[in-house]
Amino acid sequence: MNEVRAVRALIRSGGRTPMSWSDRYVALFGLAMAVAVLAQPVASVVAAMAGQADPSRLGAGVALIALAYAGLLALARTLGPVALPAADAAWLLLSPLPRRTVLGRSAVILPAISSLAGVGLGLALLAVLGAPDQFTPRLVTAVLLGVSAAVGGMAAAVLAQASPQWDSWLQGALVVLVIVAALAAVLGSGPGRHLLVAVADAPVSLGAASAALCGTVTALLVRRAWAALGRVHARTVLAASTRAGRVAAATVALELGALTWIAEDGHWRGRTLRSRPWPAPLSGSLSGPMPRLPRPLSAPLALAWQDWRRLGRRPGRLAALLAATALPALAAQAAGGLSPVAMILVAGGALTAAVACTTGARRDEEDPSLARLFGVGARAALTARALLPMLLSAAWLTLALAGLTAMGALPAGPWWLFGPLSAPALAAGALRMARRGFVDHSMPVIDTPGGAIPVGPLVWAMTGVDIAALGCAPALLAPAVGPTALGALVAAQALSGVAVLTAFLLRARRAAADPARLGYVTPIDLG
Repeated sequence: MNEVRAVRALIRSGGRTPMSWSDRYVALFGLAMAVAVLAQPVASVVAAMAGQADPSRLGAGVALIALAYAGLLALARTLGPVALPAADAAWLLLSPLPRRTVLGRSAVILPAISSLAGVGLGLALLAVLGAPDQFTPRLVTAVLLGVSAAVGGMAAAVLAQASPQWDSWLQGALVVLVIVAALAAVLGSGPGRHLLVAVADAPVSLGAASAALCGTVTALLVRRAWAALGRVHARTVLAASTRAGRVAAATVALELGALTWIAEDGHWRGRTLRSRPWPAPLSGSLSGPMPRLPRPLSAPLALAWQDWRRLGRRPGRLAALLAATALPALAAQAAGGLSPVAMILVAGGALTAAVACTTGARRDEEDPSLARLFGVGARAALTARALLPMLLSAAWLTLALAGLTAMGALPAGPWWLFGPLSAPALAAGALRMARRGFVDHSMPVIDTPGGAIPVGPLVWAMTGVDIAALGCAPALLAPAVGPTALGALVAAQALSGVAVLTAFLLRARRAAADPARLGYVTPIDLG
């Protein structure tokens, strides 16, 4: 006990300097300026939510809200959520101090963060359900429901960090939310739409009772989560603190590409991988004849086979990518037609599907030693590695366009043809993004009327995206032109996609190794 008191006294003696009146004034002035700047836009957006909701958009809107809430819970579970600064994690976590005392300061920040997310959820819920009458009570009820759900979900994530049983329950809750989103989408486009209309037209008293019940459950979860802070394992807090420190360092340094390596390392670290034999064209006995592919193709395909194995060993990621093909259709249904948000989801989702298969190309760019050992040139390696991004992006874009056509957001026509025809350009853009390296912070800063724009991060963000946009220009113009010129645009897309990929492969060169570059290298998995 005396040791604990001594540690506490040492911490208090070396603590931060108390806030002065000037510090409090600056903080309050900044908060007041933020409120003054955001008050008018937020008020106008909230005022536009009054009125009867469109029954045809209810299902898609509820589905998107359920998916957004599931994403927030998954993000909280992935990040920790309880984490410590590096110094506290190194010195205080394993000290004689009570675990709740050490984690309490970080834990009190979580309700504030989740409350902000809950306000957004509540406003989104009000925008979907509408407010046919008594706008202010319905607004307050929706915000309370959103805040209660967000804070309760954060408390459940804290409990999941402390208990494997709660972690299993949280994963089950995520599955239930996905099922609810699917049911809402089906009901919104089918004969069960009247159920959602009944929920939207429910009296305010029923919404207030639901908010009170949700608040009671949230209070119980928060109380239990606070009690569970003393039982959180040190290894989980250390892992969360390490992830949070890496994410903060990458964000402050504007090296956002390092975040993907952090996620990859976090997934593969500590996993035992089963080895399987090579496919028949690449296997055989060294002493006897081997059934091989032609010599120019065997080594590049062997090098690219690692991407296929990596994708096969992460079926959850593949299932999430395929399930995300429904997001553009839901966004179009929620907006009442093909909206810019739906188009952004289509383009971004297709490019994301292609980028998900380019880990090997990025590893070769940062550490080309394995490709050199195989004796494979950059052009041959990229040609082999382009097959999987082409296949996955073609499947994703085809399913997304088919969903938009089935929902009526696109007129009748063979829009799905743009999927396989855009795949070469998407693969070229994804491979270019994988080879772009780190942000060049030595580039100048441009002064604009909207503020200063650093050129380095902008160039880094647009590298690869510009190639994909150039190669998919006919497909991007097709919704604006309409079905009248669909045949000509399909032919143009076939030519532009192949031309962009061919030009990218012809200009490919082996990247020189740079010892000064530091990055996260994922485990090599060829077996």
